[in-house]
Amino acid sequence: SEGPKVLEFNVRFGDPENQAVLPLLKTDLVDLLEATIDGKLKEIPLEWEKKSCVCVVVASGGYPMSYEKGKEILGLDKVGKRNDVYVFHAGTKKDGNRFLTSGGRVMGVTGWKDTLEEAIDLTYEAVKEINFEGMHYRRDIGVKGLKIRRK
Repeated sequence: SEGPKVLEFNVRFGDPENQAVLPLLKTDLVDLLEATIDGKLKEIPLEWEKKSCVCVVVASGGYPMSYEKGKEILGLDKVGKRNDVYVFHAGTKKDGNRFLTSGGRVMGVTGWKDTLEEAIDLTYEAVKEINFEGMHYRRDIGVKGLKIRRK
């Protein structure tokens, strides 16, 4: 009756962790999930791209506290033309041809390149092409990984 208690189990992909992992997965995800259900996961070889991937979460002003919604998001068309960057929509809403903010964590911008340093640079270049009132994001994503690799 004393000590920590388990309140809940979550069996799902982590967000935004999966946005930095799944783009590098070469093995078909559906095959992996079906093999898991069938108890045959050991039979599926995992294959990964030999690249680095970085995801930066773009958030609304005020997040994680109260934040405004309905801010028009600009620059997505430019970022969407790239083949080395994904934009994972989270707190967005489509209004005609426009995208508006509708949540605190608005999107995850994920870029991948041959090296971690290149992936970081690419991802932040893409983030800087996106704009909406109150937009903010961390500027240190990948820094710990670079320090570890340089040791």
